[in-house]
Amino acid sequence: MLMTPGPTALPPSVREAAGEELLNPDVDPAFADRYDALKRKLGRIYGTDDEVVVLGGEGILGLEAAVASTVAPGDRVCCLSNGPYGDGFADLVEAYGGEATLVDANYDDPLPLDALERTLDGEDFDLVTMVHCETPTGTLNDLDAALDRVAAHDVLTVVDAVSSLGGTPVPTDRIDIAIGASQKCFSAPPGLAVCSVSDAAWERIEARDPDPLYTNLLPWHEAEQPYPYTHLSTLVVALEAALDLLLEAGLDTVYERHREAALVCRERGRNLGLEPFPDPERSSPTVTAFAVPGRATALQERLRVDHDVTLSTGLGGLEDDVLRVGHMGYNAEVEKVEQTMDALAAVLD
Repeated sequence: MLMTPGPTALPPSVREAAGEELLNPDVDPAFADRYDALKRKLGRIYGTDDEVVVLGGEGILGLEAAVASTVAPGDRVCCLSNGPYGDGFADLVEAYGGEATLVDANYDDPLPLDALERTLDGEDFDLVTMVHCETPTGTLNDLDAALDRVAAHDVLTVVDAVSSLGGTPVPTDRIDIAIGASQKCFSAPPGLAVCSVSDAAWERIEARDPDPLYTNLLPWHEAEQPYPYTHLSTLVVALEAALDLLLEAGLDTVYERHREAALVCRERGRNLGLEPFPDPERSSPTVTAFAVPGRATALQERLRVDHDVTLSTGLGGLEDDVLRVGHMGYNAEVEKVEQTMDALAAVLD
């Protein structure tokens, strides 16, 4: 059982789609039709009329492309963070010549909203970055509260929603660039990053006229064809099949399925003497991170070898202190969570 918070296990229909005869994305009009259909379906899941682009690369490409396309040397960027991926935005900003101001908190604390407000009041910024779900810690951040603080300032917002989009509501109507990925809540193969881009963001990108090539969003906006490069056609077809499952079930039903799976996971964990790493009120419905100081790697290995269950450990200095159960996408099912926690109970005993 692959119960990691991405890549997730694939539904049978997605595996079948990935095995379809190859479409040539450069010359076959059938592929262009599939790509257009995929973008429309993504728009429904995003809940936005903003343009959606699908990049050939896993989720990190989306994060880097958002920064590379909007940040010019010397631009000031406020990076709000309480986890490894929030911190990583600051690294990306500086890699592209921007000046990053990191407004951060401990990984088990909520976003530092008061500090954010003071920072925005004290200086002018071109961009604010933040993370919705910090996958390494299982934290779901209160985006609306953070976006409320940003709303009073003329600044673009870039949000990493890689491990929340499709598993829990994301306020994309308030975000200029919202980034997702195929291998998380969509339960498609890894290899595609998706971005919704607002009109204001496109205006900035066009004025910036970014230098990078593959990490540049602008060619996707200006291309005469729907895509500027040879696309990853098999992954596009597989992702479309995955989105069909979400839309057929209905997003409200999908979100409720994630909530139920998360509640069962945490209740079983408490019965085993485990607690979520962050406050349970801030834990994501897509992933649960249990605090197991000094034991995560050993538990992961025992689960894999003895029970054929694969979980993830932590990141960003938490490699041996956090054990993560991914109940997202195809794995957001109570029965699968119960089987996983049965195996964990046996290992702990």
